[in-house]
Order: sequence, then C-alpha cells, then structure tokens
Amino acid sequence: MTSILTNTAAMGALATLRSINSGLEETQNRVSSGLRVDSASDNAAYWSIATTMRSDNSALAAVEDAIGLGAAKVDTAYAGMESAIDVVTEIKAKLVAATEDGVDKAKVQEEIDQLQDQLTSIAESAAFSGENWIQADITTTGSVTKSVVSSFVRDSSGSVSVKKVDYTLDSSTVLFDEGANATTGYGAGILDSEALFTGTDGITVSISVNGIESDEAVKGYSTDELMALTGMTFTASGSQTVATDGTDSYLQVDGEKWVLLTTTAPTTGQSVAYNDGTTDYFVDTGNTPTNVTSANAGFSVYDLDITDLATVATAMGGSFTEEDALDFMIQFVDTALSTMTSAAADLGSISTRIDLQEEFISSLTDSIDSGVGRLVDADMNEESTRLSALQTQQSLAIQALSIANSSSENILQLFR
Repeated sequence: MTSILTNTAAMGALATLRSINSGLEETQNRVSSGLRVDSASDNAAYWSIATTMRSDNSALAAVEDAIGLGAAKVDTAYAGMESAIDVVTEIKAKLVAATEDGVDKAKVQEEIDQLQDQLTSIAESAAFSGENWIQADITTTGSVTKSVVSSFVRDSSGSVSVKKVDYTLDSSTVLFDEGANATTGYGAGILDSEALFTGTDGITVSISVNGIESDEAVKGYSTDELMALTGMTFTASGSQTVATDGTDSYLQVDGEKWVLLTTTAPTTGQSVAYNDGTTDYFVDTGNTPTNVTSANAGFSVYDLDITDLATVATAMGGSFTEEDALDFMIQFVDTALSTMTSAAADLGSISTRIDLQEEFISSLTDSIDSGVGRLVDADMNEESTRLSALQTQQSLAIQALSIANSSSENILQLFR
C-alpha cells in the first residue's frame, strides 16, 4: 500500500539515520577525548574508580615532592655529620700525636682550636629549609622528633593516611645542644657534653705467689700525690725507686705510678717486691682501688685543652696523672666518634629508604595511570574502524532516506 499521509519507509530510514548519528557522535567523542568512559553516564562504576585513583595519584605526586624535600634535609644533615666525623678524626689524631715525648702541646692545641671552631661552623651551616638536624635544643624535652613524609595510603576500608619516617634528635644524634647551660657551656650534644670519668684509681701489678704469677688490682698513687705528702723522700736502689714519708713506703712500678708497700706478706708465699738491705717489703694487695663514679672531668670534645691536663687529672682523682688525663681524652673523643658514626649510619639508612620510596612511588604512579587507562581509555584502533564504518552507514542512511522521501513524488505521475 502506498500512502501520501504516512511514509513508513522514510520513517524507518530516519530512525536508522538517528541511531547511526548517535553512534557516530559517541565515537567522535571517544576519538577526540581519547576516553571511552568520559563521564559517569558512560559507566558509573569505572568512572568512580578512575576518579578516585586519579585523586590518589595527585596525592602521590604531592608526596613525591614532600619526599624530595625530606631527602634534601636528610642529605644536608648527613653531609654535616660526615664532615664533622672527619674533623673529630683529625682531633683524635692530634691527641695521639701529643702523647709522644717532647711534643709541643701548645702548638698541637693551636691546631685543635681551629678544628674545634670548624665543628661549630659545620653544625651551624647544616640547615635546609630552616631545619637543622645536627644542632637542636634537646635540654628542654630530652629529644626532638623530625619526620619525613614517605607515602600516601588508602586501606581496604577506604580510609586514607599519610605515612612518615621519624628521626629522633637526642644526645646520640645531635652534635651541639642549643639548650646548653649558659654558665658552664656544656650541653647534651655529642660534642658539647662534659666528659664523665668512671673507673678506679687502681693499677694492675704482677704478683708472684709460690712461683706462680698473677695480676692483682691495687690502689695506685701518682708522683704529684706523693710529693704533696709531708716529709716524703725518694730513694733509688738499683732499678727500683722507693718513696717514704717515715710511716708508709711506696714502690714506683709504672712511670708515674706507685703502689703501697707492707712489711708483712699479704699472701703466704708472696715474693719480696723490695728490700732496703735490712727489711723485706711486699706489695700491699689489701690496699684496694677506689671506685670513681661519673666524675666531671671538665672538658668536652669542643673545648678540650691538652695544655691543662693537670686540671683534668685532678678532676679524675688524685692518683691520676697528666698521661692518664690525655689517655682519657683520647678515649672520650673516640667514643664520641663512634656515636657520630652511628648517627651518620642512621641518616644514611633513612636516605636509602627515601630513595627507594621515591622509586616505588614513581613506579606506583605509573601503575595507577596504566590501570586507570585500562578502565577508561578508548581503543583508538577500534574507534577509528568504527568511525569509518559509521560514516559509511550514515551516507547510506541519508541515501535511503532520500529514496524514501522521493517515493511520494512518484505518485504524482499516476495523476497525470
């Protein structure tokens, strides 16, 4: 049936053309945007996931910037600590050189003074973005915690958090304490903490009992200590030197060290230590050492002075000599050096972790981008093929609609 009121063929062709135009418009949008899911109406689930992950990726980019800032702080602190270690190592070498007989300690101290000034310069300069990790006030709170952003995390429940790496500034990691005592100048830092001497005033002597040698710890005395006693005289007999004040006698056993003698053998079978021609003397092993517990030695790595060893020896205890004081200085500096090395190792570990985290975040960002792309990116090969097909279909649909519309004109031929 042919009707001039209802053209069903044209209606069908028009519907087909509309469908093709809709598909063509969708394909053109995908080609122009590169996305097959560009809005929630395209695919609500994929759009929601992609939007959330893009937001997390932006947060990771901010974390990566923060990590870079933290890395700069750590690297600056490590550079300062490493330089300080080199300087303290040099100070230790100067102290060892000062133990040699005949060395001009004043000249050595001049060199040490310069090295000590360099330590303060290093500590003050090792700051980045207003933060100094090797110089801080640790007297008020005992410690200060510094943090470096390490990651942004979204857990299975959807909660988000920022993770950090903490580094504690305390007496084992800070070189100088900005809260140091204003009067004494001593603080809680590695380089400005006052040396505390803990030990005994004893020395070890070899005692022969019934022909068997054994080492015994006895109280020691310094030459200066004996000279301070009233009526003390010193007598040399062969290779031995004895001092006496008329009541007690002392035998020189180790350079400036002396031990108390007794005329009664403390142990049966103990060999004679000294004979003055008429009387046998034995080392008084019952004269035990005195413990010295945390005595303030009056120096730190920053202000030690080898030209005033007598004062340090006195602070350590009356039986200690200047040589003992210098040995203790070397030991104290070596301990500080060990602590600094440990602190530098901690900073190095954090630096390594930060580098690994930077690499991980970079890889994670790429993985998230790739994953989001799989969900929402358009396959351009497929879309280009579909676009060509739809363009061909559109041309055919237009032609079909044209043919359908021309059928009404053909009816006029019947009325001529």
